[in-house]
Amino acid sequence: MNREIPDEILKEKNYEVYTTDNFGTPLIQKVAPKLRATTGEEKVVDSLEDVVLKTVEDGMTVSFHHHFREGDYVFNKVMRIIIDHGFKNLTLAPSSLTNVMNDIVVEAIEKGVVTNITSSGMRGSLGDAVSHGALKNPVIFRSHGNRARAIETGAIKIDVAFLGVPNSDAMGNANGMDGATAFGSLGYALMDAQYAQTVVLVTDNIKPYPNTPASIKQTQVDYVVKVDAVGNPDKIGSGATRFTKDPKELKIAKTVNEVITHSEYFKDGFSFQTGSGGAALAVTRFLRQSMIDNQIKASFALGGITKPTIDLLEEGLVDKVMDVQDFDKGAAESMHQNKSQQEIDASWYADPANKGAMVDALDVVILSALEIDTKFNVNVMSGSDGVIRGAIGGHQDAATAKLTIISAPLVRGRIATIVPDVTTAVTPGDSIDVLVTEVGIAINPKRKDLLESLSKVPGVPVYTIEELQQMAQEKVGTPKPLEFNDRVVALIEYRDGSLIDVIKEVKD
Repeated sequence: MNREIPDEILKEKNYEVYTTDNFGTPLIQKVAPKLRATTGEEKVVDSLEDVVLKTVEDGMTVSFHHHFREGDYVFNKVMRIIIDHGFKNLTLAPSSLTNVMNDIVVEAIEKGVVTNITSSGMRGSLGDAVSHGALKNPVIFRSHGNRARAIETGAIKIDVAFLGVPNSDAMGNANGMDGATAFGSLGYALMDAQYAQTVVLVTDNIKPYPNTPASIKQTQVDYVVKVDAVGNPDKIGSGATRFTKDPKELKIAKTVNEVITHSEYFKDGFSFQTGSGGAALAVTRFLRQSMIDNQIKASFALGGITKPTIDLLEEGLVDKVMDVQDFDKGAAESMHQNKSQQEIDASWYADPANKGAMVDALDVVILSALEIDTKFNVNVMSGSDGVIRGAIGGHQDAATAKLTIISAPLVRGRIATIVPDVTTAVTPGDSIDVLVTEVGIAINPKRKDLLESLSKVPGVPVYTIEELQQMAQEKVGTPKPLEFNDRVVALIEYRDGSLIDVIKEVKD
């Protein structure tokens, strides 16, 4: 990867550096939480504050899920209690951190309440604060599959998981599909429910016992807390599930569809993951028409799910939807009604350290990038200014597909997307097969089969990635080199737990 990683980080954290995207078949030891057996008494508690004070201690690791996305109420409710009661040296271990969580986490950092964070990503004021050295210890960024691996193997030991759910009975049987605040799949939260030492469900809807279907089960739950509202489901897709009208994004989407349909993988029974951005949703629409025209059906669609993907399921163009999270209300509502929309946890989705993840069977994936370099390495974590403003999500995990396509414009504003070296390496170039831009495509030289099959697609110019990088540079010029302090503020793990890069403190 040709990345600079300080020796002291490797020694202190006992890391190995990334060497390959092939996980292999090692023998894995998993862990199990200790628990206190109960005799069937109801677990409902009226006071969230009482439960926090009963379960949280200094130095603990606390976790949350991000399925409510920008509509989450639970995280801030719990963190306000933790801050106001003066807990110290906590580790935050959420599945990811959204913008609605930023301000209270910055406050917790400033007051010494939170000194460690592991997450899929962060943005906004929190990303800026961490990038400028606010947090005592480096953040550890993990993909969704790697977080599942780390929880299962004990690298992340969750003391208390606070999990917002739209319904639960008095014993803790809960799902994400029913209720006024339903958000669909509980895929990321299922890991916390299974492995946390103490599990606290927070809900605004107590249902009669037994509440089924139960994604989280009473055998896993210690407390059920009733609150006024756990979230706003209208905001779970904020800014994500929009249909693009941008000519550049539409051109990229059409070209992505051309790449897919002219590849050997576009055949009856293929599988795909498209994502939630504007261009990705446009790809889904173009792909739908190509599937109809060629009388091709997909075996499954994977990942974070949107309404356009559900439409394919309902039209009979996709047999199964394997759903780890829902990006919009349409996808969330469908899970309650459609038996072919299967809820999966993050381990089933993408953990490399189990007996087979869904990404292992994935044919085609379309992913985005903040930057991609001439070695096909991708950055989805930091901006061109070095400030943290993204998330790994399932990027590394899904990139193990047979055909991994990066869709990105040549430039964004006055900033090049294709660069000689990415600011932060997140997904290795070994995993990337094709880059699609509005001017044409670049194919990873190691994919000689794709060079042959895609070199004569009408209307799709093929360039080397070096040529595309030069085009981008000619548009925006050569950027001023970034300056960083020596202090490491974040670690980027690969999905196998090895260290692929670090982020250093931005100079003021």
